[in-house]
Amino acid sequence: DLSDSGANNIYFPAEVFKGYNAAKIIFIKDAVATGKKCEVVILSHINLLLVGWLIKKVNPSTKIILMAHGIEVWKPLTKRQRMMLDACDKIASVSSFTKDKIANLHSIDNSKNYVLNNCIDPFLIKPNEKKRDEILVKRYGIKNEDSVLLTLTRLSNKDRYKGYDFVLDALKNIVKKYPTLKYLLAGSYDEKEKKYIENKIANLNLVDNVIITGFIAEEELSSLFSVADVYIMPSMKEGFGIVFIEAMYYEVPVIAANVDGSSDALLQGKLGLLIPPENPTKIQEGIEMILDNKDKYTPDFNLLMENFGYNAYKRKLEGLLSS
Repeated sequence: DLSDSGANNIYFPAEVFKGYNAAKIIFIKDAVATGKKCEVVILSHINLLLVGWLIKKVNPSTKIILMAHGIEVWKPLTKRQRMMLDACDKIASVSSFTKDKIANLHSIDNSKNYVLNNCIDPFLIKPNEKKRDEILVKRYGIKNEDSVLLTLTRLSNKDRYKGYDFVLDALKNIVKKYPTLKYLLAGSYDEKEKKYIENKIANLNLVDNVIITGFIAEEELSSLFSVADVYIMPSMKEGFGIVFIEAMYYEVPVIAANVDGSSDALLQGKLGLLIPPENPTKIQEGIEMILDNKDKYTPDFNLLMENFGYNAYKRKLEGLLSS
């Protein structure tokens, strides 16, 4: 948020929020001045390493914790970044996958490398019953007998690692068994990628089975999950994958890849189905397994909340801060 107040921000009330409207120098100056007075400072992104390093220089007793999310720490760092990273007292990785990446790539001592998974938004609204939203059903022409696959992601060439390309390859065989299957590719897109996907859909004879929705407003997310029978995103570069736990919050069976942080979100397969992402045959098998026995793969809501509910997150964070 680049505004100067926290108005209408339910996560950071105005009394604890201060915006800088992209005035970086002033922000750094104020952050260091405030941070040096604190026992602990949490850096929410690697791009804030300079702030943490300066605070540590001014007051070495302040503990610095860096939040590590995914691809931003899965690559070599500059000497300057590495120097500042070494100044952090702890690194809280969003998944075991990211934690291991950091340890191996940056030689970070395990004694200061922790896992702090993301959690379900505490303000996320859960519907009282599992019923398809009538507005979206009408908008996308979904019939009662249709089974619906869903992927929610931005569609662009650089985001193709999300795996929707492989899902399309698998779909050409799945529709032989499930001819009324619909695949919702939801999210904003760039025109070049949309054209690429449309050409692929046509070549695979999937015109009647794939719907590119375009941008989905945040207030429609719960409705979007309500129409889905399976959420699938065999991504290869997820730091964690909040969308997976959101889908499971709405009791939608989930398929994810077994090669990145998605494994943490699915609790190593206890909450959903993990498959090799670049294998359309395995993707096909996974989708058909769930469609054939949806109840078996409906996520355990209690297990989900025990691990990824907001209360669970607070306990883990308290443990990190006190360790």
